[in-house]
Amino acid sequence: MTTLNGVRRTLGYYLTRPLVRLLARTPITPNVITWFGVLIAAGAGVLIALGHPFAAGFVVLFGGFFDTIDGALARYTGQTSRFGAILDSTLDRLAEAVVLLGLMVMYAGQQSTAGVVVVGIVWVASVLVSYIRARAEAMGLECEVGLFTRPERVVVLVLGLLLSPIGNALLITLCVIATLSVVTVAQRLLHVWRLTKTG
Repeated sequence: MTTLNGVRRTLGYYLTRPLVRLLARTPITPNVITWFGVLIAAGAGVLIALGHPFAAGFVVLFGGFFDTIDGALARYTGQTSRFGAILDSTLDRLAEAVVLLGLMVMYAGQQSTAGVVVVGIVWVASVLVSYIRARAEAMGLECEVGLFTRPERVVVLVLGLLLSPIGNALLITLCVIATLSVVTVAQRLLHVWRLTKTG
């Protein structure tokens, strides 16, 4: 899992470096970018709720890119802070929540009980994935393990939204996200259990 996390970071570094260098020459701060990402996510959530998941897929993809920029800009410009890290993490959860809320509204409007339930599972599991890591790190334990963290959820969700015109492709994709997110919850719990057992 450490290797997977390293791949994520390396890929993110090379994708964001040129834009980070450009933004570093402007007055734009990492926190501004973080808030801008939330606004983009809110727009995607509204599009989904109104029944336009395909268009929302492009918006989520665009917003996901900004999600990787804020932290990179903070590190590059030396503007990292404990509050900035907490704000970033909090707004990441909010951005994900508004998109999932849009999906829930859409499925409720379609009277799709299955859709509402699956989105609910994704929502709960995604919160638990983040919570377990935060709680473990508050206790001084490393917990970056996991097959399906937020970047993977975003990528697969974008894929599902873009495939939404094809039958039940979006619902199937959400089922995949739900399943792998629950697996990740189990992975992190097992990892923390092992650390506390041997510690």
